Order: sequence, then structure tokens, then C-alpha cells
Amino acid sequence: MTFRRSAPLCLVLVVLASMGAAAADFLGSESCKGCHPDAYAAWRGSKHARSMESLTAEQQKEARCTTCHAPNLADQGMASIGCETCHGGGQYYAPAYVMKDPELARLVGLVDPSEKSCRSCHEASSPSLRPFQFSEKLKAMDHWSAERQRRGPTPSPRAER
Repeated sequence: MTFRRSAPLCLVLVVLASMGAAAADFLGSESCKGCHPDAYAAWRGSKHARSMESLTAEQQKEARCTTCHAPNLADQGMASIGCETCHGGGQYYAPAYVMKDPELARLVGLVDPSEKSCRSCHEASSPSLRPFQFSEKLKAMDHWSAERQRRGPTPSPRAER
């Protein structure tokens, strides 16, 4: 009897998990601006937002350069390193009701970038790249502190249950 009651819930969770695992469409960094204005402003002023500008016209056509400077150019048409380059395509997690539940947002595709994901581009063999100190660069890319201060403490999803 317990299985029959939980079967529909399990099915929903499997479907949601598979949606997160599938390649979600990008909505563009502009779609993040409304709810995350401080994070958007920090990104907009960053080198990531202008990543293609550092390449010559020739380099902008070379996959070995665009792999890092515009990693989602071919599949999503994004000509820079945008919010979704690091956080995953927002198609499923962008709605406000999803973002209010951190567990659900992560389940359907929101990614918390890690040192490993940064180092996929910021590594020793990258041309003209200085040594990459993850902890220092993370501070320089901080686009969440002001946002969190403005919103106040995030309630634990478990506390609301």
C-alpha cells in the first residue's frame, strides 16, 4: 500500500530529474536581471560578459578559442560567457516558484559552479592566462553577497515543511 501512494510522487521526481539532466534551453542573461539585479550588474561589468571582445576577428571563428570565450555559441547562440554558462540553461529553473525552492531549482538544472567547472577554461595551458587561484578569483567574481544581503537570510526549505 505504501508503494502505491508513493509511486506517483516517484514518477514526478524521475521526470523532474530527467528534465534537469537533459540539455535545457538558455533564456539569456537578461532573463536573470529582474530577480537578480545585483548579480546581473556584477556579471555585466565582468570580463566574462565581454569575453569575445578580447579575441581578434580571426580568433572569434576558431573553435579552440570560442570553446572558452563563448562555450555556448554553437548550441545556444550565446556570444559570451553568460549566467547560464556557469549555472546551466534556465529553461526549467527560471520561474520564480522554482527559484524559491533551492532543492527544486537544483533538481531541474540549476548548477552551483565549482572549481572544476572554472578550471575547464582557466587552466595552465590556456594562452596568455596568468596562474589561476580559485579562491581569489571567486572573490573577484562575487555576485551573490550583495544579492543575499538585499534579500536577507534564505529560509531553510526544511523549516517550512
